Amino acid sequence: MLSHTRITTPFTRESTADEVLAGVDLTGKCAIVTGGASGVGAETARALASAGAEVTLAVRDTQAGERAAAEMRTSTGSRSIVVAPLDLADRVSITSFTAAWRGALHVLVNNAEVTMSPALTRTGEGWELQFAANHLGHFELALGLHAALAEAGRARMVVVSSGGHMLSPVIFDDISFAFRLYAPGLAYGQSKTANALFAVGANARWFGDGITVNAVNPGAAQPLLQRRLDGNGKLLSAPRTSVQQAAATSVLLATSPLLEGVGGRYFENCNEAERVTRRTDDLRGVAPYALNPENADRLWGESVDMLAD
Repeated sequence: MLSHTRITTPFTRESTADEVLAGVDLTGKCAIVTGGASGVGAETARALASAGAEVTLAVRDTQAGERAAAEMRTSTGSRSIVVAPLDLADRVSITSFTAAWRGALHVLVNNAEVTMSPALTRTGEGWELQFAANHLGHFELALGLHAALAEAGRARMVVVSSGGHMLSPVIFDDISFAFRLYAPGLAYGQSKTANALFAVGANARWFGDGITVNAVNPGAAQPLLQRRLDGNGKLLSAPRTSVQQAAATSVLLATSPLLEGVGGRYFENCNEAERVTRRTDDLRGVAPYALNPENADRLWGESVDMLAD
């Protein structure tokens, strides 16, 4: 982090994506939103398009993506909303997506996620699915789009984490559960910690290229996301927000002039989160291990090594 001064804005938990975009003109800007076919991702994409951005919905289910895009075109009047296939658990899909991209990229919102996979599932490489899709897939995507982000001049990347990061740090000695007993909450929590650490690591490496990167906890916008398991199967609850409110912080980080030059931080409720020393009942705040630069550097190295195998 560039400073230890906590950043606050005039916006709150009740603010919506449209409210934080008031007065922002994104005409001529290009944005990608992963997982943009539904939920918070779709609202994020719709809001960006409503402000004039050319938006690509990067989705695994392109039929669902086309339905969402059609609704967005109707509600915003924008014709600049397209759909592209992207499976973050499939390296060939990621490579195809990045190879096909042309021109500058001003906003990348890494929103898609696998949530609480009930049983241990591995990718073809043997990686645990939640870590692979939620972190490694976005890591490889961002690396492939780095030149396009740098070309934009003042690009922003938003990495969607979660209060669920408090369920587990990254267990570097056993990322893929080769030895540990699998638990959905531990795997999800590890992947969400990795999201926050990726923001720290990417911002440190790419700030000089004009790219700022922040992590966000969007809050619990749907019943599934309201109920999170801890490592022992106990349910944790997070306050519910609307989809419009949940997308507000991502949109704020992606566009607001209030956050020009700000990176390597973790936001929630449209403000920088407070650091906490233990897990809170409502999963608010950010754990120190999720912002630790040494952890971020180690994760970056581990991720590069995993993708090189």
